[in-house]
Amino acid sequence: MFPNGWPGRGLLLLRLVAGIVLISDGIAEAMKAPHLESATLQVIAAGVGIFLLAGLWTPIAGALVAVTDLGIALLGTAHLASTILLATIGAALAFLGPGARSIDALLFSRKRLDI
Repeated sequence: MFPNGWPGRGLLLLRLVAGIVLISDGIAEAMKAPHLESATLQVIAAGVGIFLLAGLWTPIAGALVAVTDLGIALLGTAHLASTILLATIGAALAFLGPGARSIDALLFSRKRLDI
């Protein structure tokens, strides 16, 4: 589904905030890189954040965010609450989809067949 109106704006806001936070956290973690496993997961999450910003492959990107952030939480992080929140937002976006303002909506939007 690709909701428009207020629900579509809400999904756009969720995607933008999650993407920006994932990218900024990934860059910050890659700069200091104390633990290789955690830094690798952060960089993967930052790459997936780019897909969320654009709204491309949102269900797959949301699922990857949920899995990587849960991995980061299990490996140990200083920001456990924000990591769990991002994992939850990723799972929600995987279930809800991208909304009308996304590349997914342009590529896979509803088609009307007139018979």
